[in-house]
Amino acid sequence: MKKTILFVFVMLFTLGATTVFAGNPDKNPTPEKSALPVKTENKMSDEEIDRLTKRFEEIRKMDKSDMTSEERSELKKELNEMKKDAKRAGGAIYIGGGTLLLIIILIILLV
Repeated sequence: MKKTILFVFVMLFTLGATTVFAGNPDKNPTPEKSALPVKTENKMSDEEIDRLTKRFEEIRKMDKSDMTSEERSELKKELNEMKKDAKRAGGAIYIGGGTLLLIIILIILLV
């Protein structure tokens, strides 16, 4: 019985530690930061998607052998920005490891 209680407390402290590290680094938040965030949609229109794909194909077909290293790094930065925009428009849901473990445990216990 004591081992079970000890195990439960260890699990609580281990899973609770992630919330401690996820705190706000700003100790004195301003009133603007403490307000609830406005939910906006990050959906891209078909025109924006077409524009991104065309630009991606242009960059892919370019002859990069005669470019300077600065030009290549600018192209790489542009491609990274395009990837970030595409990921934001995708609308994926990310679940942390502790949360996933908790969900799996709850499913096992409740089924």
